[in-house]
Amino acid sequence: MNGSSPNPFLEETAFYNRIVLGSLVPNSLWAPLPHFFQTWLRNYLGGTLLYIVSGVLWCFYIYYLKRSVYIPKDAIPSNKAMLLQIYVAMKAMPWYSALPTISEYMVENGWARCFSRISDVSWLAYLMYIAIYLIFVEFGIYWMHRELHDIKPLYKYLHATHHIYNKQNTLSPFAGLAFHPLDGILQAVPHVIALFVVPMHFTTHIALLFMEAIWTANIHDCIHSKIWPVMGAGYHTIHHTTYRHNYGHYTIWMDWMFGTLRDPIDDELKVL
Repeated sequence: MNGSSPNPFLEETAFYNRIVLGSLVPNSLWAPLPHFFQTWLRNYLGGTLLYIVSGVLWCFYIYYLKRSVYIPKDAIPSNKAMLLQIYVAMKAMPWYSALPTISEYMVENGWARCFSRISDVSWLAYLMYIAIYLIFVEFGIYWMHRELHDIKPLYKYLHATHHIYNKQNTLSPFAGLAFHPLDGILQAVPHVIALFVVPMHFTTHIALLFMEAIWTANIHDCIHSKIWPVMGAGYHTIHHTTYRHNYGHYTIWMDWMFGTLRDPIDDELKVL
């Protein structure tokens, strides 16, 4: 009997590397790289494509196809503002890509509480673990985000880079990743810490990390979705204008629990 069994996590990440890098980069450039650097390159290229393509399609739809339907004409950000956001995000992207690369390395080496197949735990357990994972991540991101405001040096040297976008006509889907690199990493770290606390399906973890690019685009488009209890763009736009409310990520629950929730509908009624 063979004493060494295949590592399903290593096989999975190698498969992703072959799919993404094999489609985008000549084999002679990426194949000789060590596995860790192949993974970083895959995350960098995949993250960049997801950010640019989703942002372009999103902006084209809300600013041109549906011009003045979702956002008043005078609130549409300029092309210059959006290009600056892309520039800030792309400077940070190599560093952002390090976090999923490191998390995958830890999983591959058996340091995290991940499982490779849903059949390893059952569908019921899988759904329960996702729920616990998302609650943990929501709690972690809320407090990380709040401390980036409350601890003055962190705000001044890190988070202020993102908060130059403080009016509706300066926010766009491209602002979603326009952070100081360390700021963006800190706010995503709860996803990785959760792997040591909650058993988690590996593929789902990777998908959720990359869905961050879509979600952060969504909450920066200034369109209030009015879907309770989702922390949509209406809530997050208030965060960018008051700096003291709506620190949550996916939902409003943490802000409600800790007294920092401000409802955009209440703001609209005050204006009226």
